[in-house]
Amino acid sequence: MKFHPKQLTKISLGATLVYLAIFGGASSCISSKSIVYFQGDSLQFSSQNITQKYTPTIQANDILSIIVGSLNSEANEVFNTPNVFTTASTNYSTTAGGARVQPLGYLVNSDGSIEIPLVGKLNVQGLRTTDAADSIRVRLQNFLKEPSVIVRNLNFKVSVLGEVARPSIYVIPDEKITLPEVLSLAGDLTIFGKRDNVMVVREEDGIRSYARIDLTKRDIFNSPYYYVHKNDIIYIEPIKTRINATDRNVQLVPIVTSIAAAVGTLGILILNFTK
Repeated sequence: MKFHPKQLTKISLGATLVYLAIFGGASSCISSKSIVYFQGDSLQFSSQNITQKYTPTIQANDILSIIVGSLNSEANEVFNTPNVFTTASTNYSTTAGGARVQPLGYLVNSDGSIEIPLVGKLNVQGLRTTDAADSIRVRLQNFLKEPSVIVRNLNFKVSVLGEVARPSIYVIPDEKITLPEVLSLAGDLTIFGKRDNVMVVREEDGIRSYARIDLTKRDIFNSPYYYVHKNDIIYIEPIKTRINATDRNVQLVPIVTSIAAAVGTLGILILNFTK
């Protein structure tokens, strides 16, 4: 039996379309309802009372940036030296060898205290950074004229894992951020991320808690996990379509490759035979 070259082209094109249809079917089962955020009423405008509030406080092992200012610039350097090389960033950077770069600053001891030159030992655990700054400023009045103090938490970090565009550890400079904002930093969920079953792991007061958050519902705004806490871990689980598609692709690649190779070989043999 003789095949025209155009017929052979159609055969190869058909094999390619079959291949694409098999792999394309993996993502055709995703419902638009499962990927839309904050679903609720269809009104053009609606409002909701804000019930969730979160005020971060200083805890043991925090790293604080304490910047002191006064009319005596030389005296200020005594207090500001530990902060000379600190910079604000959105995530932890690494050196050429892969080691994580830890920011400098004042480390809060296990008993909740910090050591400040001239001031001495000061307990800051449980305080807001603004309250800690006020306490430090009062003590510095004995050494500096009209001192001003700014306190920042340098290791307010959260981890984002799973089906997001940029999984990483993110450092939050302003110490307050919501779950949607953190996911925005991570580049949002991929199309294969479970939006109705986001896990948040939180460790506070010696207790590790696990929460499941549904991003497709507006109830998230009333959740105690709407505001992200320091050291929270956010995990985005893949949908079953993603898992099944990966398994199916791994299984079908050798088969489809063999079929394509066989079709190509058959085409070559037919062309040689018809010459």
